[in-house]
Amino acid sequence: MSYKIYLYDTETACIGSGNLSSAYIQTQLEAAAGADVEVHISSVGGSAFDAIAIYDLLKKHPGKVTTYIDALAASAASVVAMGGGQIIMSKYALLMIHKPMVGTGGNADELLKDVQMLNVVQERLAQIYMDKSGLDGTTVNSLINSVTWMTADQALDLGFIDQIEDYGTEITNSALIKNYTSTAPAIYQRCINKILNINNNSMNIENKELIEKTTSVLDKIMNFFKKVVNKQTITDKGTLHHTGQIEEGAEVYQDEDMTTPAISDIYTCADGKQLDIKHGKINSVAPADPEKAPSAEDEDEDLPESKLKSTKPTDVQNRMQQLKARLHAQNALLTEARTALEDANNRLQKTRAEVKNEIKSTFTPESSKRSNKAHSEPAPFFAPQTEIAKNAVKKAIAS
Repeated sequence: MSYKIYLYDTETACIGSGNLSSAYIQTQLEAAAGADVEVHISSVGGSAFDAIAIYDLLKKHPGKVTTYIDALAASAASVVAMGGGQIIMSKYALLMIHKPMVGTGGNADELLKDVQMLNVVQERLAQIYMDKSGLDGTTVNSLINSVTWMTADQALDLGFIDQIEDYGTEITNSALIKNYTSTAPAIYQRCINKILNINNNSMNIENKELIEKTTSVLDKIMNFFKKVVNKQTITDKGTLHHTGQIEEGAEVYQDEDMTTPAISDIYTCADGKQLDIKHGKINSVAPADPEKAPSAEDEDEDLPESKLKSTKPTDVQNRMQQLKARLHAQNALLTEARTALEDANNRLQKTRAEVKNEIKSTFTPESSKRSNKAHSEPAPFFAPQTEIAKNAVKKAIAS
């Protein structure tokens, strides 16, 4: 059971005073006696020095420390939040970082000392943010100087937090995958179930981030199986799709997705084999008769009368079916080649401007001069003001 500490602002106390001071946190950590600690934060900030002291206490605590940003971790409170070994932020919360401030007075020399002191404090605060996020100093200081407000998604993208706390219904990865593949052909389901069984312990972790990533790649997984598993056989009645060899009991389909079973009928392959298919399964396979197979001589347009007279009606029918299957195969290749040529021709006809407008950006700065046909995203919530900060956010979101 974790020991819980709440750093919630009151009407009279914020970071550095009352129950939000470093001295009070020290007594709380001593009471935890090395146990795991959960620190819940909802604060507008306060003393930067007390925040650094609390950060240091949390880092030195022997137990596991998890900090929760429940509503707001602004200014000095954001530094306290960085003290957790794991930082979890509510999907509705906000995180804010800015330059340290001081209320001061005095002559020019005294004011100059305050400026130097504030620069040193900002350097220390920036180092804390850098250690957590992995961002470089220039980027972090640009975010600080811009007074950056971050939503949970933005904080996660920039590396300031480790996880977003959501309150939706929790589901497991295995349940999600099974639901997604429930309508897939049996061969796909067997492959997926085998993966789930091998990785049962890790695939059932209730991890929202992993679930979202799993969902995004399921289409790629299914397409991979289709390319590896699907096979095609050209017949006189069109293309048959299957997963294994052409043999008795094999399942055959009309479409590439293998969702529509082949119609019950007799199919003749280009090599002369005859397939008796019933209810989407091969009932029997009749091998080609070498004596009846068309030879190069038979393919001549003008056949001697002696050959025509000696040919049985069944032989003529079998030969016609084989030729029809070959024509199906040739037409399929011609169709594929024609489609590829048309696509290539369409791309060659595009103008330079049309090609440029196909490239869609994921970030559009203010006063952009790009074509209005290009895709643009709405301005980020915290709207950084400097170009360096904008580029940092763009790089973090794109990675």
